[in-house]
Amino acid sequence: MFLFLVAPLLVVVPISFSGGSYLRFPPDSYSVRWYETYFRSQSWIDATLLSILVGTVATILSVALGFLFALGITRGLKGWSGALEKVALAPMIVPSIVYSVSMYSLFSSLGLVGTWYGIALAHTVLCLPFVIIVLTAGLKEYDIDQETAAIGLGASRLVAIRRITIPQIRSSLLSAAFLAFITSFDELVVAMFLSSTFGTLPKKMFDNIRLQIDPTIAAVSVLEIVMIVIVMFVLLRMNKGKASRLA
Repeated sequence: MFLFLVAPLLVVVPISFSGGSYLRFPPDSYSVRWYETYFRSQSWIDATLLSILVGTVATILSVALGFLFALGITRGLKGWSGALEKVALAPMIVPSIVYSVSMYSLFSSLGLVGTWYGIALAHTVLCLPFVIIVLTAGLKEYDIDQETAAIGLGASRLVAIRRITIPQIRSSLLSAAFLAFITSFDELVVAMFLSSTFGTLPKKMFDNIRLQIDPTIAAVSVLEIVMIVIVMFVLLRMNKGKASRLA
C-alpha cells in the first residue's frame, strides 16, 4: 500500500528532468532545463516566497492560538472539552469551497481581499484543527504533576507553563508546526478566492496546468518534496538532540 501511494511521486522525478516540451513518461531525453526555467522565472520565485511567508505566519499564529485552545481543553475547561474539540474540528469538516466563499465575503468587507496577510489569516483557521489535535494529545499525555510541583515551589502559572510544560511537549509543538506549515503551503482554494494579481505557489501551479502544461510543474513538485523531506529531517534532528540532552 505504501509503495502504491508513493509510486506517483517516483514518476514525477524523471518527468522533471525531461528534455522535451511536454509531460511524457518515460522522457525521450533528459535535461535540467525545467529547473533552470523555474529559478530564472521571477513569477515562480515570487509565488514560492509568498507561500513561505504566508505559511510561516499562519504556522506561528495557529500554534500560538492552538496551544492556548489546547490548554483550555485539558486544563481550565474540562467540562466543555468535548464541545470545544468539536468546535476546533469545524474548519476541517467544512468543505474548502464553502469556507473560501465565506472568507471572501467577510474579508471583502474588511478590505483584506488581495493581501497576503488576509490569506495568512484564512490559512490560520484551516491550520488550527491540526494544531489543536496534536497539542491536546501531547498535553493529555504530559504529567501535570510537574507543573503543579513548580507552582507549589513558587512559580507562577505562566512561568510553570513556559519553563516546564512547553519544553516537555516540544515534540508535539514541532509536529503541530510542521502540519500547520504544510497545510498552509499546499492550500489552493482559499488562495484562488483571496488573492488578486498575485498568487501563492499552489495557485501558480494551477494556473500553469490550466494555461500551458510543461514539465516546469514537475520540477516544482520535486522541489516541494525535497523541501518537505528537509523540514522533516530537521525536526527529527531537533527531537533527537532534545532526547540526547534529557538522557
